[in-house]
Amino acid sequence: MKKVFLGIGALFLLFVAGLVVLMTVDFNRLNKEAYYVHITTDGEVKEYKLDSGEIMKSYWYEIPAYDENGKEQTLKFSAQKNLRQDAYMKLYVKKETEVTSYDEVKFDELPAKVQELMKK
Repeated sequence: MKKVFLGIGALFLLFVAGLVVLMTVDFNRLNKEAYYVHITTDGEVKEYKLDSGEIMKSYWYEIPAYDENGKEQTLKFSAQKNLRQDAYMKLYVKKETEVTSYDEVKFDELPAKVQELMKK
């Protein structure tokens, strides 16, 4: 009987651990390359009409981005809001060009090589 309760307890703990992982891990950022950009212009607005008739907006950016070694690459990505001008963003990229997520960062949080390139 003890073995049954231990088995059920172990399954319950495994289930709870799985839920915690699913709730806390952002899979859009996991194992992605980091690129950094400086937002200097407004995004290009594109409107989409949903089946319900509601109009959604997305803001598209196509700007040069730098990896931590200073390698430049032009990336195209969208945001659900117009990003703040003069903001520094950390982009999470997979397959070299697909931006899966982003975070705003402070200039001091940028890698040293990226700081040098963005001062110019």
